[in-house]
Amino acid sequence: MYRRPLYQKVLERIKGPKGFMQVLAGPRQVGKSTLAHQIRDSISFPSHYASADGSSLRDSEWLERQWEIGRLNVQKSSNSDGALLILDEIQKIPNWSDTVKELWDDDVAHNVNLKVLLLGSATLLIQTGLGESLAGRFEVIPVPHWSFEECRDAFDWTLEQYIYFGGYPGAATLISDEERWSRYIIDSIIETSISRDIMLMTRIHKPTLLRRVFELGCHYTGHVFSYQKMLGQLQDAGNASTLAHYLELLSKAGLVTGLEKFFADRLRQKISSPKLQVFNTALTTAQSHLSYENTKQDKEVWRSLTEAAIGAHLINSTLGTRAEIFYWKEGNLEVDFVIRNGETIITLMINPGKKKGKTHGVDVFSEIYHPSRNLIIGEQDISLEKFLLTPLESWIELGSVPVKKRA
Repeated sequence: MYRRPLYQKVLERIKGPKGFMQVLAGPRQVGKSTLAHQIRDSISFPSHYASADGSSLRDSEWLERQWEIGRLNVQKSSNSDGALLILDEIQKIPNWSDTVKELWDDDVAHNVNLKVLLLGSATLLIQTGLGESLAGRFEVIPVPHWSFEECRDAFDWTLEQYIYFGGYPGAATLISDEERWSRYIIDSIIETSISRDIMLMTRIHKPTLLRRVFELGCHYTGHVFSYQKMLGQLQDAGNASTLAHYLELLSKAGLVTGLEKFFADRLRQKISSPKLQVFNTALTTAQSHLSYENTKQDKEVWRSLTEAAIGAHLINSTLGTRAEIFYWKEGNLEVDFVIRNGETIITLMINPGKKKGKTHGVDVFSEIYHPSRNLIIGEQDISLEKFLLTPLESWIELGSVPVKKRA
């Protein structure tokens, strides 16, 4: 059973009393549909699965028919658990949220115990109705990209393989043929996510620019880019607000995000230059001209990719939690990542002695913000493997325990 913690979380809510619709929201190819089928196999009451991802027309009438099948299953159920209805790729149905709201409210009014699990290709679906039409009727369960531990257990991957190939489960069997693996990532994940999950659901005035922002984010992952600097890199870039909006859409699709600079003042965070960060290193390496072996031999490229893997691990680990990930930089002083969870602040450095400016960056940051703990990823401190195999909440719990200041 892969993704067991996530599976157990969903199963617990499905088996419990009817309260809210459960929404599995996440990027493409991370196993949402597989997870839903595992849930079906684990319950004793009737269930019905239907996907809006088909060649035939999927509209409100189709949605109503699927819902009616779910209601019939409730009548057939031999116990009080009711029945489960799973609707996959729900965001592809025009005005789906209005139809779901009407059907759900009718079930509530008539005490119909139909539990509903909605699956969507990205958190973009929240923009298409969840936030308004279905307010107070749903819970979102984020489905992040696969972790190193999951890829190691499922595919027997080494740490180096995970850093390079990223962790899309559908592409795992293709890594022995890197050209084929690369085409799968580009055609089946990148292109589909941009053209179907973003462009068909959101009004994009400059589609070419959106793609260029994505390419910039992948190529310069780990780099701090002001929006003015981005404007200089991109043709027909429009203005900074357009770039910020496109980067936000790419983030909601689980592709590329921009980490904010850490400030005590949250308003200053919002206007800071973003540190570009991919959600999955495969998005970078699939578009690279360097092979797996050549990438490992290039120390600078490998170090950059390793930092990207750590950043991806952090942002995927914070989905659905109160924790936030930032960076910090002043002149040549920098901190790779800053983790904030409530009042707890933790710095994370990657081999700080290897790069000029990082040795003293954490000391200056500590004088200003007084973090609870400073983590260092490196051979002499916390190994990369240990860090990636340890849940982020464990480091946060350690950070909540005060430590003595260094002399």
